[in-house]
Amino acid sequence: MRTGFLIAGLLLLAAPAQAADHPRSTYVTMVLQAFAARVECPNTDLVYQDLVQKAQQMQLPDGITEKVRKAIAWMHTGGKMGEKQDDDLMAEVAVATQATDMDQRRLGMPGWCEAQKTNLAGLIRSKGG
Repeated sequence: MRTGFLIAGLLLLAAPAQAADHPRSTYVTMVLQAFAARVECPNTDLVYQDLVQKAQQMQLPDGITEKVRKAIAWMHTGGKMGEKQDDDLMAEVAVATQATDMDQRRLGMPGWCEAQKTNLAGLIRSKGG
């Protein structure tokens, strides 16, 4: 049990440092959280084009949004949807998934959803709005 907490803690410490050095890691986390918010938070939606525009603002390569979407789908459906991407991207999705899961547990789902309204402003919105 302690080992699990230690590993999770190290991942959380490593994720922000890695994200600061790698804009793609930051972007992967934002995309994962936007899709999670769409699924987990009542009356929340996202616009795919907003994710594409964010990637452009961050000067990430064309097509990154689709690669990230496919990687997330592949990982979260056990390979039934999406497509496996390169190992680095899959590792970034795994770290983003673990960090998001820990945030959801720490804040509780209602608190996490409320936080995402601010954290992901411009990427998620209320349905019908």
